[in-house]
Amino acid sequence: MRAPRLPLQYLAAFRAAALTENLRAAADQLSVTHSAVSQQIRALEAQLGFPVFDRQGRRVVLNAAGRALLHGVERAYQELDQGLRTAATAHGVEQRSLRITALPSFCQRWLLPRLGRWHACHPEVALEIDATQRLVDLEREGFDLALRQGQGPWPGLVSEPLFESNLLPVASPALAHQLIGQPLADLALQPLLGDPNQWSAWFEQSGLNRQIVPVATFNDAGLLLQATEQGMGIGLTRELLAADALLDGRLVRVAPRQRLLMEPQRYHVVYPPALKDSPALTAFIDWLHAETAQSRAALDGAFTCLSGPVTPGGAPLPGL
Repeated sequence: MRAPRLPLQYLAAFRAAALTENLRAAADQLSVTHSAVSQQIRALEAQLGFPVFDRQGRRVVLNAAGRALLHGVERAYQELDQGLRTAATAHGVEQRSLRITALPSFCQRWLLPRLGRWHACHPEVALEIDATQRLVDLEREGFDLALRQGQGPWPGLVSEPLFESNLLPVASPALAHQLIGQPLADLALQPLLGDPNQWSAWFEQSGLNRQIVPVATFNDAGLLLQATEQGMGIGLTRELLAADALLDGRLVRVAPRQRLLMEPQRYHVVYPPALKDSPALTAFIDWLHAETAQSRAALDGAFTCLSGPVTPGGAPLPGL
């Protein structure tokens, strides 16, 4: 039996409803009315001869047939998107925008302060940045690049290591001043901010066995750093996220730079293979590598030249 030909607007309505699981949200995404989406999905199911959604209150949830259809529709959309990019390249039209997804902490603490330099070098390329902790499906949701933290690899995507960052205890200048000349063991008696397992591993690697109960934990490193800057306690953070605050004196290093014993969670640049020859994407990745190298060099220089507050025996350490 030959499968029926389906009007493309039916498939657009189906895809939007499948991804949002809400007809009203799908309508907003397509800039049509709720009733238009509902009618198109009913027409789709009538033409197919079977339902593709189960209705659960206001939600619409794909059934087995719907999941199979979505798989084929997504492949078709990806091929169409690639065809459009190839056609544009063949015509000599370069990509003029990049859709980027990244962790909120990375966007807030590192990327945002440097975007002016990107724009000065590449004013022709607009950036659309989505700051989220959600793992975005790049191809399905139309993103060009992700900045991710983890081990990788991510199936079906190209991933390039961007940087790995030491975990570093930092504090506000006022709190750090109180620790000058104190032994490292006294650090555990201070109000600590962050993941208790990371703190325990950090102390263990420093030669101290401590059971840590932080005064606060956060699901976002940017919030942790903000609380640390406000003097709430000592934060354990990845140094590159704290780089600007360390260099301008809003935060102070209160112990030696150390790696955790666990495998470091690197930051990666991740993108679909079809975009590997995109000039805009290549330019942005090259810029990221140059900027992270510059941040690293600035931190290394600061940690070499300045003196810091504590060691296991109480003597000053080189660093901030």
